[in-house]
Amino acid sequence: MSAQALASQLTRLPQPLQFALVGGCAAATHLALVALLVQLTQMAPLVANVLAFLAAFVVSYNGHALLTFASAGARGWPVVGRYFAVACLSFVGNELLYALALDWLHWHYLWSLAGVLLLVAVATFVLSKFWAFKA
Repeated sequence: MSAQALASQLTRLPQPLQFALVGGCAAATHLALVALLVQLTQMAPLVANVLAFLAAFVVSYNGHALLTFASAGARGWPVVGRYFAVACLSFVGNELLYALALDWLHWHYLWSLAGVLLLVAVATFVLSKFWAFKA
């Protein structure tokens, strides 16, 4: 299947599913980078999480701007700024919940992060749709 055909099929999906697909790609980027940084450099998981967040933001913004919220036509630095604010707010919740899961629940760092990423996704969708990517 060509990239054009795939893009055409993706645009036909319901918006929440598009959001989930883009979010899944960003989350996979986030999880993989945390795992690599922790395993290869022995970096503390909470520090690795910050770096992984920044990389995942690039994946997330571009995916949502080009697919999920493309019909809104919202582009440019003001949109990037609003979406970065949404992502940062989500990340603060992410980091707090991640610290709780690691320090209080003593869950494995990857399972903890996966659960936390799912929890913040709903709030991120609502804020993105009705504020960050609003034309």
